[in-house]
Amino acid sequence: MSPQVSRVKRLVAGLPERYTFRSLIGRGSAAYVVLADDVELNVPVAVKIMRPEVTTMVGQQRFRREIDILKQLDHPNILPLLDSGSTESGDLYLSTPFIDGETLRTRLRREKRLEVRDAIAIARDVAAALDYAHQRGLIHRDIKPANILLSEGRVIVADFGISRPMTPSQSAPITVSGVSLGTPEYMSPEQISGDLELDARSDVYALGCVMYEMLSGKPPFTGTFARVFVSHGTEQPRPLRDAKLPIPAAVDAAVTKSLAKNRDSRFATAGEFARAL
Repeated sequence: MSPQVSRVKRLVAGLPERYTFRSLIGRGSAAYVVLADDVELNVPVAVKIMRPEVTTMVGQQRFRREIDILKQLDHPNILPLLDSGSTESGDLYLSTPFIDGETLRTRLRREKRLEVRDAIAIARDVAAALDYAHQRGLIHRDIKPANILLSEGRVIVADFGISRPMTPSQSAPITVSGVSLGTPEYMSPEQISGDLELDARSDVYALGCVMYEMLSGKPPFTGTFARVFVSHGTEQPRPLRDAKLPIPAAVDAAVTKSLAKNRDSRFATAGEFARAL
């Protein structure tokens, strides 16, 4: 048994007795994710446990915010919250259903590009999830292939870890001064600039980046973090049809509009973008 798994098993031992550890299935800078059996619900679940070394005030606030946001969401295209709390040693955790499938990232690594109809179907379901969250005043802020789950025809948006209310006054910012949260390849210009007044159009931009990648095989901008950040703010991505790809003009136009630098020039909602596709 690896030291990593041994450490995780010690953390899992502090969970309520309803959870029986199966395996470690994911790890990030802030948390481990394990597959476990929930004996109360009699279903396999994914349990996200905060790493002890990041249990700072900011880390705890962000984890608690994710829990609070998930409690507000009940939509077939959003991964729901089943349970939350803290372990015996005080480490925060939350559990969600275990999705037996793959991420869009995994599928793109395997297939490189998707058929137009498949890409539109995925974008449509992600847009439905985003519209639902936006109507409740919440933005995701980290739409990317790794956070889109695919399982037996279902499309599920996961990881609301850096989500927040659209109106900053509703919730104090949880960040470090001068740091923009998100994944560079999928961040809107205003998110990169640290603008606190983000709205649905920022998630529309991120979904546009994902759609561009599904159709072309790569995000609109790639390279170093600095290069990608600058490109989002100053450069136009290469039109999809210029790459001699079999993409309808209307789809190319919709993706281009979703990636407008000025948010006023984008679709107002994710649903509008999906309908234009």
